[in-house]
Amino acid sequence: MASPLSDSTRSGDAGKVEASTIGEDLVITGNVDSKGEIHLQGNVCGDVSCVALVLGENAKLEGNVKADDVIVKGQLIGSIRAMRVTLHATSHVEGDLYHQSLAMEQGAYFEGKSRRSADPHAENGSQSGLEGEQRRNHRPAKAFIRSLPESD
Repeated sequence: MASPLSDSTRSGDAGKVEASTIGEDLVITGNVDSKGEIHLQGNVCGDVSCVALVLGENAKLEGNVKADDVIVKGQLIGSIRAMRVTLHATSHVEGDLYHQSLAMEQGAYFEGKSRRSADPHAENGSQSGLEGEQRRNHRPAKAFIRSLPESD
């Protein structure tokens, strides 16, 4: 069976990078880094950085994610910085999303902020083009002072 993100796991001269699977019986405490795709079926308490992440229905991730593609079917508590984010109906996400593209199925649970960004991987990537323009053109408001008459 082909990986749902197989087109995004190609790496220059090395050819196709195989997907790594974290099984249902595995619990990882600490950060996970991969140059390829990760299929997470177990539990991770730490940040995940990879090309693509598929979070399975029974999986639980407590940490931040940085990837090009993220598909969430299970539980994620933390922020996601990705070019493309997909939340399936079975997903439960508590945290902020920074993305170029977001798809959410009916029934998906999401609590947090969603921010479209030209570069979601950048730490300051939470600024959309419009917000950045507004911030650059922002002028501080003049103070309004009103004196009230003293009562006798």
